[in-house]
Amino acid sequence: MDAISYQRAADINGAIAAAQRPGAVFIGGGTNLLDLMKGGITHPVTLIDITRIAALDRIETLPDGGLRIGALVRNSDAANHALVRTRYPLLSQALLAGASPQLRNMATVGGNLMQRTRCQYFYDTAFAQCNKRSPGSGCAAIGGFNRMHAILGASAQCVAVNPSDMSVALAALDATVQVSGPRGARAIAFTAFHRLPGDQPHFDTTLQSGELITSVDLPPPMFSDHAHYLKVRNRASYAFALVSVASALQLDGRHIRTVRIALGGVAHRPWRASVAEQHLAGRTLSAATLREAAAAELAQARPLNGNAFKVGLAQRAIVRATMLAAGPYGAAGSPTGDFA
Repeated sequence: MDAISYQRAADINGAIAAAQRPGAVFIGGGTNLLDLMKGGITHPVTLIDITRIAALDRIETLPDGGLRIGALVRNSDAANHALVRTRYPLLSQALLAGASPQLRNMATVGGNLMQRTRCQYFYDTAFAQCNKRSPGSGCAAIGGFNRMHAILGASAQCVAVNPSDMSVALAALDATVQVSGPRGARAIAFTAFHRLPGDQPHFDTTLQSGELITSVDLPPPMFSDHAHYLKVRNRASYAFALVSVASALQLDGRHIRTVRIALGGVAHRPWRASVAEQHLAGRTLSAATLREAAAAELAQARPLNGNAFKVGLAQRAIVRATMLAAGPYGAAGSPTGDFA
């Protein structure tokens, strides 16, 4: 068993100072970190407990009308908060789709952003080939069992996918991650927070050494009326997504003023579907237009031998999620019956 020291941080500056020691890591809810430690995948020297830091467990309105969700807010509390449910229903839906109630009661918003892939080759140390776990060793998933793996943005070094549901909604909502570190505080656009694997798949995010997530900031609400999170999985509960879609719209009748779409289960990071968004913006909502947009987005997919089904599945999921987000304009009973 590894020897591990424990330190409880009293404030943000103290946590950051402690994190400068080699092998030091932050721990909040620990729902992913402790699994990684027990599996022998990660070997921290020092655990820095940040759960007593004041102000990181709050949800508060920002001066511009947006919302700040502290890094230590529990997933269950975020999902059920009145302002999240009414102003950002997409985020609430994604959080509730993410795990069992027991895990949501422990997992934190900051920890959710940092959770690592559930690739079976990454989690099973009996497999020597995993560039994410052991850089330079190879990727067993490329020629192995890869039904759950990436079809977008992958590399020859790694085809793992990001497992977070919450992050897919945050990507669609144009969230910002606030961090503090030894060089001060900075804001990271959510679409720039997680990385594609490239030739360094062992780096999941763009966080710098010693930086601590302090909050996730949401812009003023734009999609309170038309938003839906759709998760397609192997079983109905407690399973990671084969494909998920966060879809949000601003509509004037059937005219699409603004649209945001992000995909989960398909890439090393939450995948912002910018091609589909560009195709849909300013158009009239119809089944044909949605299918065209979805096909254009997935044209860049590069499936593996075991997950080619995800291409069609992702296209259909985009259409379905956006239909549901549109409400009466996307339902089978809509005035024109386009989605019947």
